Amino acid sequence: MTSEVREQAARAVACVLPDRANDLARLQILVSDGEPVVTVIGKYNHGKSSLLNALIGRDAFAVSDKRETVTMSDSVHLGVRWLDAPGLDADVGNEDDRQALQAAWLKSDIRLFVHAAKEGELDSAELALLADLHADGKRTERQTLFVLSQVDQLGDESEIHKVGSAIGEQMPGIVLNAASSTRHRKGVEGGKQLLLEKSGIPALHTALHSVLGRVPQARVHETALLFREIRADLRQLSAAQHDSLEGLRRTQQQQLHDFAQGLKAVIAKVGGDIAAMLSALGEDYAAVPDTAKDAYAITAGKVERAHIQIAYSRACIEMDGFLAGHGVIGLPAEQQTVARSLNSVMIAVMGVSVKFRKDLHKMFCEAAGRERMQREFTHYYELSDDRQALAEQIAQTQAAIVASDSALTAMHTLEASA
Repeated sequence: MTSEVREQAARAVACVLPDRANDLARLQILVSDGEPVVTVIGKYNHGKSSLLNALIGRDAFAVSDKRETVTMSDSVHLGVRWLDAPGLDADVGNEDDRQALQAAWLKSDIRLFVHAAKEGELDSAELALLADLHADGKRTERQTLFVLSQVDQLGDESEIHKVGSAIGEQMPGIVLNAASSTRHRKGVEGGKQLLLEKSGIPALHTALHSVLGRVPQARVHETALLFREIRADLRQLSAAQHDSLEGLRRTQQQQLHDFAQGLKAVIAKVGGDIAAMLSALGEDYAAVPDTAKDAYAITAGKVERAHIQIAYSRACIEMDGFLAGHGVIGLPAEQQTVARSLNSVMIAVMGVSVKFRKDLHKMFCEAAGRERMQREFTHYYELSDDRQALAEQIAQTQAAIVASDSALTAMHTLEASA
């Protein structure tokens, strides 16, 4: 399987689980099965580059009194990739910290945590990082070796012991690997075996050889761990999404049921009131047209038409109160007109006025009229902002479930390449 396919699969999972992006990046490194990686990390000017050069036996990494390591440097030696990360806290913008931590967490199988002996005990940032590395080691089986560097800059063994004791109190159980790259170089150049031994580099080589032998097993453990954890996260997320979708759909159905029942009850009530009013009326004066001489006179027809309009308005007001309580007020944008007073659901469904008994009866007292109101008000209810927002939430949750399913498939792709 190509690295491009693995990267695509990892991106599909990271889109769903962004908090697992670093773990997915680590998985890609693990499944690529490259050389074991040893990284030196620590603060600026603590002798990390010199230590690496001593360990691999050649000047592969730049060494200077001024800041030299500004980006990640690496060298392959005897089947091991050695990484020299920028010093922690060397860069005000924290770019160096980011690269150093990337090397520590993403790329490394073994971490050499370097602390200069002349600095004395660890500071709070070093303590926090060591604690995190220790916790990660227990979880992933990756190893961290603590190197007390530049011990030649202390006066004698008692000072080294004093510094070691102080660090031991800060980090109980820590194993100190005292080392001096300067002594090692002098020992090599002068052919002085005792100086070489006193440098601590041979002992550190032995410790490194031991932990390098455990890298394959640790990688198998870490790979299985990350796959297991990420699969569990995806399944948990998918289950939560399905529960959420089910809950949203229940809410959607319950809201529609409550609206439909409530609207039916309101229509039945106002329809009953209209029916009672109409049955109490006598002769249908409203149906008799006014003559020209009645233009400015009060007639029985005008009085009845006004009475009918008032009954209609009261019915509309009662229904409008119910609709407003469910967010059914304004028309969708595509139905609105320049006359704002007409852009209401009540106007769209009921019209502006009713003047005759037969129209009022047809609208409120006949089954077809009531069904029309029920149907059209329900239509606008589904177009209301709250219902549209709920529908969008359901659609987003459905899309998220599809993405989670795709992520699970991508995980199978990644596992197939492991």
